[in-house]
Amino acid sequence: MQELDDLDRTAALAFDGFMVRKDLAQKFKGAYPVPTYVGEFLLGRYCATTDEEEIAEGLAIVERLLRDRTVRAGEEELFKSRAREQGAIKLIDLIQAKLDPKANAYVATLPSLMLTDVRIDDSLVANNERMLTGGFYAEIDLEYDAAIAGESSGKPFGIVGLRPIQLSTKSALGDLAHGRAAFSTSQWKQLLLRSVGFEPSQLTDRQQDILLMRMIPFVVKNYNMVELGPRGTGKSHLFQQVSPHSHLISGGKATVARMFVNNSTGQRGLVAQHDVVCFDEISGVSFDQKDGVNIMKGYMESGEFSRGRESIRADGSIVLVGNFDVDVAHQQRVGHLLSPLPPEMRDDTAFMDRLHAYLPGWDVPKLNPAYFTGHFGLVSDFLSECWSQLRSQSRLSLIQGRIHLGDALSGRDTTAVFKTIDGLLKLLYPNPETEIADEDIAWAAELALECRRRVKEQQRRIGSAEFRNTQFGYRVGEEGIEKFVVTPELQSPDTIGLDPLPPGQVWGITPGIGDEPSGLYRIDVTETAGSGVRIVNRPTPAALRESIHVAEQNLIAQARGLVGDKSPREHEFNVQVRALDASKSGGSLGLPVLLALCSSLLQRSIKGGLITIGNLTLGGGIESVMNAAELAEIAMEKGAETLLLPVSARKQLFDVSDEVATKLSFVFYSDAVDALVKSLAD
Repeated sequence: MQELDDLDRTAALAFDGFMVRKDLAQKFKGAYPVPTYVGEFLLGRYCATTDEEEIAEGLAIVERLLRDRTVRAGEEELFKSRAREQGAIKLIDLIQAKLDPKANAYVATLPSLMLTDVRIDDSLVANNERMLTGGFYAEIDLEYDAAIAGESSGKPFGIVGLRPIQLSTKSALGDLAHGRAAFSTSQWKQLLLRSVGFEPSQLTDRQQDILLMRMIPFVVKNYNMVELGPRGTGKSHLFQQVSPHSHLISGGKATVARMFVNNSTGQRGLVAQHDVVCFDEISGVSFDQKDGVNIMKGYMESGEFSRGRESIRADGSIVLVGNFDVDVAHQQRVGHLLSPLPPEMRDDTAFMDRLHAYLPGWDVPKLNPAYFTGHFGLVSDFLSECWSQLRSQSRLSLIQGRIHLGDALSGRDTTAVFKTIDGLLKLLYPNPETEIADEDIAWAAELALECRRRVKEQQRRIGSAEFRNTQFGYRVGEEGIEKFVVTPELQSPDTIGLDPLPPGQVWGITPGIGDEPSGLYRIDVTETAGSGVRIVNRPTPAALRESIHVAEQNLIAQARGLVGDKSPREHEFNVQVRALDASKSGGSLGLPVLLALCSSLLQRSIKGGLITIGNLTLGGGIESVMNAAELAEIAMEKGAETLLLPVSARKQLFDVSDEVATKLSFVFYSDAVDALVKSLAD
């Protein structure tokens, strides 16, 4: 075992009786024909302690119970024989029940013994109604009555007692909320990850965030999520092994009757019986009826489906997981990132629009033993019951008025983003009376917007004009600055995207000086209290120093026209200029640097996809650009959408190629103030 750390000790005190060592659960994984949460339930009963001797004793008991009471393939007749010889046996199995109307009695099903007509008392069914809606694992006392066996159509096997494998109670969520108070937000995230088997110290913040997002469908009703990524990243683990409230459908035929409702019997389907229904290996899934996808599409939109004239509501979340076998960058060049979906889904923008989030499975590492924790975590059954109870709550009322989404989001986008934010905040704050920190709202918003925007980008790639605006942004607080969120696979820090840049960032091209070629630069400016301009670049080329000096003097001289009543002399500016081509001197960047200084001081963003060209004189004049057509070619190659350049260069652009003319828009300015007005985002 790994040595106990501070988080283990805090968790053991806060959740006494609800903790289990996760490496112990790994010992039994796959060794016995039961899910992980069954083994954890027994470990929680016999090994919920930090004392090594008590753990060893409890471990021996758990191993004996699993060995003696679970039925492996091929042992069915052995257990039935024991029941006959001994009169009764104890076993651990999934128990399901149904009403036999001909006999006016309930009969139970025990899958591991292949028994479908087991006698069970009405009171046991009444006290454990879950056996009528999909069933649950339990410790079962099974009897064999030889007298009944002698009767024609007699049912010799009968259940005389059962104990649900369930630590959780109706007070579980209250216990979770009370214990959460002992942890910081960072510690709580780590405990959640350990509780589902992962060791956060082995994972990056990005990887932890994605693993936390996998939990959202368990705490939000009617949440639709897709995750595609490489094999071996544990995409289906949470839905198969951790929670008894989820159901996994492996690739193959999915029947409408099983998913939604059986018209002949009226039996509600999986979406009504479980909190989460997960389609594994989604590329191989198909429905038995032609309208199956349309029924699911309608359900994903409204949470309803029709049975004849009757409309039935359910709140099961839909999760689609599958393998993504090609490089993400290559896939974006040749198609879109939802290509692994079945043919009837992959190019249907209406179906895509119902997906609340697309998780980037390619950012999760392929799992190996180093990623599994040997520390304490919450017993899976207890945690999953708390998640189920959280589904009836919301945290959106607590953040109303504190977060504002950008204008680019449609109604469905807004719904999707707020569902994701709600889920993440419920995971972090199980107590609805706890005040939510601004930084946690921002954290949730960025993940929510990124994962919804990934859906929109695929819709845009299919070519639908209605999904063209994907510049998703948000701000926290009334006075907050709007921050735009990108999907990392679309944009790196060194590529020109179509989203507005953060305040203080500008793209610029130098026209080339002497033997130095033209080149692309990114200017980053931050402002703080103080005065003057500090250049971060070391050493600072003389040409760059001159560009920044000229920009600073123009800002001071034209302050009224550029930044209104703000005084540049009362602010200190930190300037960093990054060369992204062979050009390194930073010469003739006066105007781009000035725009970055103004953007930083005004806390307003420059338009996305914009590159600026132009140099200034100390007197405020604009120097001529002699090679505008060449610079336009460079701007197009870099992925720009708009080129901002002096009006004196207008006539040179008659000579640009047809490709440049069709891919690049030209915006001309007459002076620095005109350039600023035309470059700022709306």
